[in-house]
Amino acid sequence: MQQKARFQIDGMTCQACASRIEKVLNKKDFVQTASVNFAGEEAQVVFDDDRADADALIRIIEKAGFKAVLKTDAPMQPEAEPHIGWRLWLLLAINVPFLFGMAGMMIGRHNWMMPLMWQFVLASIVQLWLAVPFYKSAWASIKGGLANMDVLVTVGTAAIYLYSVFMLFFHPHAAHGDMAHVYFEAGVMVVGFVSLGKFLEHRAKKNSLNSLSLLLKLTPRQVSVQRGGQWQEVPLDDVQIGDLIRANHGERIAADGRVESGNGWADESHLTGESNPEAKTVGSKVLAGAVMTDGSVVYRAEQLGSQTLLGDMMAALSEAQGSKAPIARIADKVAGVFVPVVVGIAVLTFLITWYVKADWVTALINAVAVLVIACPCALGLATPAAIMVGMGKAVKHGIWFKDAAAMEEAAHVNAVVLDKTGTLTQGKPQVAAVWLRPSEKTAAIDENELYRLAAAVEQNATHPLAAAIVQTALSRGIDIPETQNAQTAVGAGISAEIDGAGLVKVGKPDYCNLVLPDNLNSVWRIATIVAVSVNDQPVGAFALADALKADTQQAIGRLKNHGIDVYIMSGDNQNVVGYIAEQLGIAHAYGNMSPRDKAAEVQKLKNAGKVVAMVGDGINDAPALAAANVSFAMKDGADVAEHTASATLMQHSVNQMVDALLISRATLKNIKQNLFFAFIYNTLGIPLAALGFLNPIIAGAAMAMSSISVLGNALRLKQVKIR
Repeated sequence: MQQKARFQIDGMTCQACASRIEKVLNKKDFVQTASVNFAGEEAQVVFDDDRADADALIRIIEKAGFKAVLKTDAPMQPEAEPHIGWRLWLLLAINVPFLFGMAGMMIGRHNWMMPLMWQFVLASIVQLWLAVPFYKSAWASIKGGLANMDVLVTVGTAAIYLYSVFMLFFHPHAAHGDMAHVYFEAGVMVVGFVSLGKFLEHRAKKNSLNSLSLLLKLTPRQVSVQRGGQWQEVPLDDVQIGDLIRANHGERIAADGRVESGNGWADESHLTGESNPEAKTVGSKVLAGAVMTDGSVVYRAEQLGSQTLLGDMMAALSEAQGSKAPIARIADKVAGVFVPVVVGIAVLTFLITWYVKADWVTALINAVAVLVIACPCALGLATPAAIMVGMGKAVKHGIWFKDAAAMEEAAHVNAVVLDKTGTLTQGKPQVAAVWLRPSEKTAAIDENELYRLAAAVEQNATHPLAAAIVQTALSRGIDIPETQNAQTAVGAGISAEIDGAGLVKVGKPDYCNLVLPDNLNSVWRIATIVAVSVNDQPVGAFALADALKADTQQAIGRLKNHGIDVYIMSGDNQNVVGYIAEQLGIAHAYGNMSPRDKAAEVQKLKNAGKVVAMVGDGINDAPALAAANVSFAMKDGADVAEHTASATLMQHSVNQMVDALLISRATLKNIKQNLFFAFIYNTLGIPLAALGFLNPIIAGAAMAMSSISVLGNALRLKQVKIR
């Protein structure tokens, strides 16, 4: 049986490492697919668990030269802040006198450089001790059959170190103190710059790129729990399901649960993307990670850790960020041949420069510069770095993408298919219009009186239409009277006696002897009619319809502004669907559609060249969700719809889907910028180094900064305005 496992990978230095792990895993016949994300430092493997297990996969990865740890459903713990280790501190300290000497040489003060023997000692410490991790990584990479960035660094710095040693001890000029023929500073500073660049890259990947580090801080470490009738401060790990927990103003909710006492307001924007706080009273649901912006509540823990909605979101985000977008294949293909090609260019540079200039020292320096400036890291980070930031931004807006491929596909959407009920509309009836019957025999009643009489009778019923009328009356501040002798006529309506009014009937028009005039507006043609009569004389009626959500009109306008075609496909009556489409200005609206009809229509749009996004929340939407290029389901809708969809919307809002499309577009644009930068950097840098315009020190600094620049551009996504 197929099983999916995720592993945290340690030891990757560039995209070539990720490609090598993929290659090793995919060679195994029990592995169906293996994908490794360099920026996320994660491997996702689908394998046959009858023939292998997670431990076997870990051994394969370790044999390739890397460390692997299985990711489980256990609650994730915050990772320690990356700090500069002693090795890097020592390396930077050794670089200082060389930097000082280089600065002196630039202004003609050659005496600022250390004596040659001191240079030799410090360079030897760097090359023979501090640079050992580079050698180990390079050797493991070569054994694995796919050279990585560390191969370039070690070959280049080792060559320049060995040359300098030879010149120091065997060349007569150097032996007499002539520094013009030794380049110890180049090897030391290249290793220093590259090591510092790796650290900054690692810190950015762990902190800035990955939103998980922020989400992990949303739950408190200590909580106030009632034990033995007393309130005690205990670690969150000691809390059990069923415990009573107190959250005061400014404190965070530690678990999903229900309010037992107290009241207040909670900010749940970390899950829903909705900035408005939610009122919390007895019986209200509270969610882990929410902050009490006002008031104080005592709640009973129902879900803890990974079982909470926050835990579920973190698991979903972790898996999505660790996946790979199809556009990443470009970098993967280049990374697979990058290092061998660069080594070949370096060899050609050495041979051609030596032939043209008859100076093998210059040829060596140029060749080393070529090796050092080449950077496969920028290529490897271009796509996953942007995906990680884009995924985090989407989660902050209450959008959960299942994987990177879905996000990339969403960026290309040019047609959106919308279900009606629960997607465009609220999914429950509301009073859309009121009609009052003019009377010549008695004084006509006003609208509030019609509500008062109807609500009094309808409070004896349980139908959703009755609840809508009662709720509207209460919202108007109407005092609803008591009734007597309430009787239900099955399938027709309900009647009751009201003091001062008489016998009041509420129900279908014929039950109340009502015939509506023909000149009413269009909503009466599509709405459910609830009539009211007093002593068998009709006095008025309500038109109840499924009202549009508050932000639906704005969402449709945004889609049109971005050139996206909009379609409504619903199982509801065509007149109802047409009325909704008319309100929203949508030209393509189809009613009376079965689930199969919806899926077939989506396929027609795809065949016509459209990239289709489908939005729905019901079981009947699942086939169309599956047929679309990318699909969005509402959280807590039908399980099958949520399971089928490419992404989940936490706010039940079409506006949120528009946000998802715009975030995806911004992310894809950022990926293309990163790839362009990475390609142009190598395209320009390697020839400049080969022609002698860049020495190895400048090349090393440029190589270190190229990855940081890509990460910096990816981080710009956090500031992108999507409204």
